[in-house]
Amino acid sequence: MLDAVQFALLGLGTGATYALVGQGVVLIYRASGILNFAQGALAMVGAYTFFESTKAGLAKPVALLIAVVLLAILGAAIYWLLMKPLRQASPLVRVIATLGVLLVLQAIASIRYGAATVFVDSWVPTTSLQWGPLLVPQDRLWLTGFAVILTVLLYAVSKATKFGLATTAVSENERAAASVGWSPDLLSAVNWAAGAALAGVAGILITPLTSLSGTSLTWIVVPAMAAALIGGFSSFELTLVAGLAIGILQSEITHYYPEQGFAQSVPLLLIVLVLVVRGRSLPLRSHLIERLPALGSGVIRIRYAGPVAAIALVMIVLFPFNWVVALSSSLNAGMILLSIVVLTGFAGQLSLAQYTIAGVGALVASQLVIAGWPFGFAILAAIGGAVLAGLVFAIPALRARGVNLAIVTLALGLSLQYTVFTNTSIAGGTDGLEVGSQHLFGIDLDTLASPREYAVLCLVALVLVICIVGNVRRSRTGRRLIAVRTNERAAASLGIDVLGAKLYAFGLSAAIAGLGGTLLAFMNPSVYFSIFDPVRSITAVLLAVVGGVGYIIGALFGATLADGGFPGGVIVQNFSGHEWLTLIGGVAVLLILLQDPNGMARSQSVAVKHLLAQISKRIGRSGSAAKQRNYWNEDALDAHERAEESTLAIQNLSVRFGGVIALNDVSFTLRTGEVLGLIGPNGAGKTTLIDAVTGFVKPSGGEVVLGGQSVTGWRAHRRARAGLSRSFQSLELFEDISVLDNIRAAEDRHDGLAYLTSLFYRGESSLSAAAVAAIKAFGLEEDLDKRADELSFGRRRLVSIARAASAAPSFLLLDEPCAGLSETETRETGLLIRELADRWGVGIVLIEHDVSMVMSTCDRVMVLDFGNKIAEGSPDDVRENEAVKEAYLGGSRVQARQGE
Repeated sequence: MLDAVQFALLGLGTGATYALVGQGVVLIYRASGILNFAQGALAMVGAYTFFESTKAGLAKPVALLIAVVLLAILGAAIYWLLMKPLRQASPLVRVIATLGVLLVLQAIASIRYGAATVFVDSWVPTTSLQWGPLLVPQDRLWLTGFAVILTVLLYAVSKATKFGLATTAVSENERAAASVGWSPDLLSAVNWAAGAALAGVAGILITPLTSLSGTSLTWIVVPAMAAALIGGFSSFELTLVAGLAIGILQSEITHYYPEQGFAQSVPLLLIVLVLVVRGRSLPLRSHLIERLPALGSGVIRIRYAGPVAAIALVMIVLFPFNWVVALSSSLNAGMILLSIVVLTGFAGQLSLAQYTIAGVGALVASQLVIAGWPFGFAILAAIGGAVLAGLVFAIPALRARGVNLAIVTLALGLSLQYTVFTNTSIAGGTDGLEVGSQHLFGIDLDTLASPREYAVLCLVALVLVICIVGNVRRSRTGRRLIAVRTNERAAASLGIDVLGAKLYAFGLSAAIAGLGGTLLAFMNPSVYFSIFDPVRSITAVLLAVVGGVGYIIGALFGATLADGGFPGGVIVQNFSGHEWLTLIGGVAVLLILLQDPNGMARSQSVAVKHLLAQISKRIGRSGSAAKQRNYWNEDALDAHERAEESTLAIQNLSVRFGGVIALNDVSFTLRTGEVLGLIGPNGAGKTTLIDAVTGFVKPSGGEVVLGGQSVTGWRAHRRARAGLSRSFQSLELFEDISVLDNIRAAEDRHDGLAYLTSLFYRGESSLSAAAVAAIKAFGLEEDLDKRADELSFGRRRLVSIARAASAAPSFLLLDEPCAGLSETETRETGLLIRELADRWGVGIVLIEHDVSMVMSTCDRVMVLDFGNKIAEGSPDDVRENEAVKEAYLGGSRVQARQGE
C-alpha cells in the first residue's frame, strides 16, 4: 500500500505537465475549434528556449520569461499566418496544418540538436520531504501546485471576465459575438498565444523529470489530448483532474507492470475508451456537415496513365542504382498514400496510423519469411494481417468521427509502436529482423544486387492498386463510401449500412497499406520497424492531403515528396540531410495548403478540364455526358410499378430527451397511396416523430409496425431497405458528387457482394425504373451531370425528394420539402407529392408549415402540440377543430422546444 502511495506521488509531476499541455489544447479549441496537434512541439520549443537561455548565462526567471514570450508570439503567428487563412478550409485540412507545424518544429530541433538527449537541472527544489514512512519529492508538489493555481486562474478568467465570456460566445456563435463588438480573430489569436505559452511552461517544467528530447516532448500531446478529451475540450478543472490521474496511473503501472511500453499505452487506450463510450453509431440531427476536400472522378485514362507507367519503367531500367532505390520507395509510399485516399478521401475517415498498419503487414511477412514461407504467400498473409489490424482500428470509428477519430488512431498507433515495434523479442529492436533476399515466380529479388527487378515488382503492385482504387471509386461501393463521408444520416436513410461501409473502408485501406508496407520493408535484407513510426503516419496523411486526398493521382503527387523517395531521396543523398528535407518539405506543404487546401491534384484537374473543354469547343464537340450515355429506356417511366399495398402503424410512440418529453404516446396508421399531413407549432415533436419512425432516434416507448412486422428494434438502414424512406429538413444531399450519383446512391442494390466485385470492375447498370420515373417526374434530366451544390435551392429540394423516391419506398416521410420555396414552387411540389401517392402508390407523411399547401395536398391531417396528438382527421375537420385553432392555426405563439 505504501508503495502505491509513493508511486502515486511520483506520478503527480508528470500528470501536472499533462494537465498544463491539455489546458493549452482546451484554450485553443474553445476559441478556434481547432485541435492543435502541434502542442507538444510547442512545449519542446519552450523547453529548448529555456535551456539555451540558461546555458547562455541568463537567470532562470529571465529565461522563463523569454521562453513564454517567444511561445506566445509563435502561437499568435500560427493563427494569423496559417489558421486564419484556412478558416474556410475543411476541418481535415486545418488538422493537417497543425501536424505540418509539428513536423516543421521537430525538423528544426533535429537539425539543431540531433538525437541527443539533454539532462536539465530542475528550477524547483528536488529534495524529498519525510512524511512518516513516505518520501515526498518537492518538485512534484511544486508542479502540482502550479497546475492547480493555473487551473483556478483559467477557470476564473473564463467564467468571470469579459474576455472569458467573449471567448465562450465566439466558440458557440462567431457571428453573434462579432455583432456585439468582439473580434473572433483577435480572441482566437490571444487564446492561441496563451495556449502556446502554456505548452512552453509545461515543457520547461517536465524536462527535469524526463530529460530534454525533441521526440519525447512532441508526443506529450497525446496524453495531454487524453486529459483534454475527458474534460470535453472545454473544462479546465476536469482536464486538470484527468491529467493528474493519467500521470499517477502511468507511475503505478510502471511499478507493478514494467513491461515495455505498457505504461505509455495507458493514456492512449483511455482515449479510445472515452471516445467509444461517448460516441454514437450515427450523428445527432444537430451534427454539422463539415466541409470536405474536393473529390476526383476516379477515372483512369489509359492514354495518360500508360505513358506515365512506361516512363517509370524506363527510369527503372536506365537510372543509376541509388535513383532506382529511391523510385522504389516512392512507388511503395504511393500505395500507402492510396490507402489514405480510400479511407479519408472516399470514406471520410481520418486515420493517423496508416504507416502503423503498414508495419503490421511488414511484421507478419517478416516473421513468416523467417519461418520459411515463400515470399508470395508471405505477402498475401501480410495483407490479411494488415486487414485484421485495420478492422481493429475501425472499431472506434463506428462511434467516433472526424478529428476525434484521428486522436483514436494516433493513440492506437503509438500504443503499437511502444509495445510491438520497439520490442526486441517481436520486431528485433534496433537490429531489425533479417529476412535476406527473396524470390517470386522464379525471379531473384535481391534488392542489393539487382534492385531493378524489385522496382518492377513495386511498379506492378502500384498499377494494380491504382486500378482497384479506380474501380472502387466509380462503383456502387464507391458511392456508398462517398455517401458515408458526406452525410452518415442521409446514407442510412437510403439503406446504406454506415457501419459496414466504414469497416470495408478500413479493411481495404489496410490491405493496400499492408502491401505497400511489406514491399517497402523488404527493400533491405533486414526489416527495421523504425520506418513505421507515428511521424511517418502523420507525414503520409499530410502528403496525401497536399497531393489531393480525394484524387487517385493525388497519392502519386504526394509520393514524390515522401522521405527516401524520388526525387526526395536523391536530394537527401546528394545535397542535404533528412532533417533539412523534412523541414523544407514541411514548409512547402504549409504553403501549398494556403494556396489550395484541396491539394495539387485539384488545381491540375481543373487546368486539364479547362484545356479539354477548349479543345472540344474548337472541334465542335459539346453536350452533356449524361445525355450521350443511355442510362435508361424511354419507356422506363411506364415500367415503374405501384408500391405493393401495405400499412405503417405507429402505436403509442414516445421519445424522451433526458427529462423532456418530446413525443408522448402518439399513434396513427398510414396506408400506401395515402398522404398524411403532420402539422403543429415549432417544438411540437414533428421531426422527432419522423426520426423515431425511421430509426434515427430510439423511442422510450411504443412500437413501429411496417407491413404487419415490428421494426422498432431495426437500425435506420434496415428500415430504409424494407421500404421506409425519408427526406430531411436540411436536405442533406451528397454535395460533392453529381445529381446522377445522388440518385444512384438511392437506387443501388445493397448487396454485400459489391464490396468484392467492385475491386475488379465497376458493375454499372442501367437506372432502375423507379429512378428513371423520379428523374422524369421531377424534371432533373438536364441536371444529372451537375454537382448537387451547383443547383439552386429549389432544384436541390427537388433532388432531395427525387433521391428518396428513387429507392422505390412503400412509405416516404417528407420533412418540410417546401421550406424556402416560392409560392409557385410550393404548389408544384404539392402536385408532385400527390403524383407519388396517386400514381406510384407511395404512402406519404408530409411535415410542412404552409398550412394551405398541407390542406390542399393531404388526405388526412394530424396535429401535434408539445409532443401530444391533439387532432386527426380530414383537412376540413382539422381546420374547424377548436384545439387546433388555439394551438396552431389561429394562435400567435411559437414554442421552441428540444426535439423539433
